[in-house]
Amino acid sequence: MPFCESIKLMRILILGAGGRDFHNFNLLYRHRKDVEVVAFTASQIPFQVGRRYPPCLAGPLYPDGIPIIDDVRLEDVVRRLKIDAAVFSYSDISHSGVMNLASRLLAAGCDFYLIGSERTMLKAALPVVSVCAVRTGCGKSAVTRYLCQALLKEGRKPVVVRHPMAYGKLEDHAVQSFLNLQDLARHACTLEEREEYEPLLRLGIPLFAGVDYEAVLALAEKSGDILIWDGGNNDTPFFRPDLEIVLVDPLRAGDELSYYPGYVNLLRAHIVVISKLSDVPAENLLIIRQNLQQAVPGKSIIQGDLEVLVESPETVAGRRVLVVEDGPSVTHGGMAFGAGVVAARRFGAREIVDPRPYAAGSLKRVYADYSHLDRVVPAMGYTREQLNDLMRTLAAVPCDLILSATPVDLRQLVHIDKPVLQVSYEFRECLAGGLSLEMNRMLAQWSLNGLSG
Repeated sequence: MPFCESIKLMRILILGAGGRDFHNFNLLYRHRKDVEVVAFTASQIPFQVGRRYPPCLAGPLYPDGIPIIDDVRLEDVVRRLKIDAAVFSYSDISHSGVMNLASRLLAAGCDFYLIGSERTMLKAALPVVSVCAVRTGCGKSAVTRYLCQALLKEGRKPVVVRHPMAYGKLEDHAVQSFLNLQDLARHACTLEEREEYEPLLRLGIPLFAGVDYEAVLALAEKSGDILIWDGGNNDTPFFRPDLEIVLVDPLRAGDELSYYPGYVNLLRAHIVVISKLSDVPAENLLIIRQNLQQAVPGKSIIQGDLEVLVESPETVAGRRVLVVEDGPSVTHGGMAFGAGVVAARRFGAREIVDPRPYAAGSLKRVYADYSHLDRVVPAMGYTREQLNDLMRTLAAVPCDLILSATPVDLRQLVHIDKPVLQVSYEFRECLAGGLSLEMNRMLAQWSLNGLSG
């Protein structure tokens, strides 16, 4: 026992998914002597169960670290570990899902906590723009790139700090700096991490991530003159923003009011961006606009689209194509398809081949867990074994062409014996200049007040 047994400590279980949970612990519980964090649970992200939050990150009160356990049968966990309070610490879950979980735990005999967003926001010495969303897969990364390019044109030095993706050896990943593509291999990045990092590094933008965000912030502040917080899922920012940009997705109209903590982001937003306007049904846009008018009347709203680009679009026409999509967006993000399917339809593919009968290894479980998936392959590569399962699946599917809409060039990671066309997507404002204008207003205000504050 790391604690004095004569003191009655509150026993806490942190419900997490390898990111927000660690941040909440670091800021709120790591040094508290009146509580004991008994365990983290793992949700959404595979291959987390059985690991430990290491002692070097957990601190001197936890010389053995903290176990990461499965989130199945939580009622039994509460009783077996004598949990006093469960702290909910992950994102992109429906409001009904949060309350169903809360009800189960309350019935099992423990308290259920939601942490206020301000309590876990760090104050930066630089101006901060946050890019968050109401759901996974709204297009945050494309907006982050768009902002970085606009800032570069104005002679600024943007630096991006990315929401954590706590894979690999946590003790080696407290602070991760990425200055070039070679750093991806140095940090043994997973496919999901590469999806987020590669496009920014190709623009020459310094990028930071990790596990201990106080230390991450200290390093990032030395590398530029404006911080861009690039959120994960629909989580709230870890840094206190001077400008909060929040994306909503008209393809999932209604979700902006019914997912946690996406609705929190929406209510906090300075600017709301309606993305993906192309090919959206008129009734979806009506729902979005009515909901925004109800929830955030008077907020600045910018309309934009994700422009889908293909290397050689003429080669798609008449072909049987296999579509690979960004993994998180079509798994726990709940999207049925992404830019790859859009490209296949727009450029005249004869057929989008159903890959499910050919799924290999761990991808069979992915299709079982996410039954809404149909004619897409989610780009899953959390481990070398899963990358091999992805390679075997791509090899087995009978098709003429692979449309790969993951931002990563899969050909650099696995052998593919079929023609591959890369699909990319970039954010475009319907009326150009709105986001830049808002950023410049924020920066001017920060110059007046930020340094003196």
